[in-house]
Amino acid sequence: MTLLILLIAVALVFDFLNGLHDAANSIATIVSTRVLAPRYAVIWAAFFNFVAFLIFGLHVASTVGSGIVDVTMVTDRVILGALGGAISWNLITWYAGIPSSSSHALIGGLLGAGIAKAGLSAIVWPGVIATSAAIVLSPALGFGLGLLLMLAVSWIFVRATPHAVDRLFRGMQFVSASLYSLGHGGNDAQKTMGIIAVLLYAHGEAGGAFHVPLWVVLSCQTAMALGTLLGGWRIVHTMGSKITRLSPMQGFCAETGGAVTLFAATAFGIPVSTTHTITGAIIGVGAAKRVSAVRWNVAQGIVVAWVVTMPAAALVAALVYGVAGFVLP
Repeated sequence: MTLLILLIAVALVFDFLNGLHDAANSIATIVSTRVLAPRYAVIWAAFFNFVAFLIFGLHVASTVGSGIVDVTMVTDRVILGALGGAISWNLITWYAGIPSSSSHALIGGLLGAGIAKAGLSAIVWPGVIATSAAIVLSPALGFGLGLLLMLAVSWIFVRATPHAVDRLFRGMQFVSASLYSLGHGGNDAQKTMGIIAVLLYAHGEAGGAFHVPLWVVLSCQTAMALGTLLGGWRIVHTMGSKITRLSPMQGFCAETGGAVTLFAATAFGIPVSTTHTITGAIIGVGAAKRVSAVRWNVAQGIVVAWVVTMPAAALVAALVYGVAGFVLP
């Protein structure tokens, strides 16, 4: 029981770091357009991160808990390895200011530890294939929606004065940022819920069937909200200004396009990357203005981090799994 409690604590630390690392996803656009000061933006985002569990089901938690690695293969060593790989990669990329994906770090960690234990037979291929496809589809959908929304609102307000448009979309950004933070809390916090739920199942504390207890839901939402409150200012700078300069109208279009993508993915139980999604949307709104408005060298570096995340986290997870063998069965 003591070991179970310690592993749950480690999972909540990951969830806290997820909120810290991915706070930029929720607030970078509204901060960079100066609609909200950073200290108020994180409070805004943290609130909507927390209440997200009231809006969405727990489909993503089920996918992470039982749809990536076979639940019968899950042991304490596997979970420790998965969390060790994900936390290590999160800390490295957070320190470097790289907006990598906490979600795919966790998925990579699960795969690395699961394969270290039982080889490829541990993998639940349908869930892994759907998640891998989302690596490409979520930023592409975010890009497409951001681009189309930007073109649409530009056409609708073509005769309006710049001052009137700016004032309108400063207000509208409160709505779009709220929706995106809901989507972020609904998709991201559920990944840790899945980890804790499968731990309870492996220890026989789930009542015989895999499910996510309410206390797990509340604990994970709280940990993520607290992480968001501390913010991730290095990554906010990259997301909010290094890729492209954003106006309130562009910020609204990026957040709305990202929110629609996250709502759809969460409804289908697909654990997507909120980082990938908002980055694609930001690039889309920048490209709608003109191709040269996007700093493609920065975007290229972010894409490289995306590609490296899953294998890097998997490798660290396999190493942690091996080292844990000296103290755990």
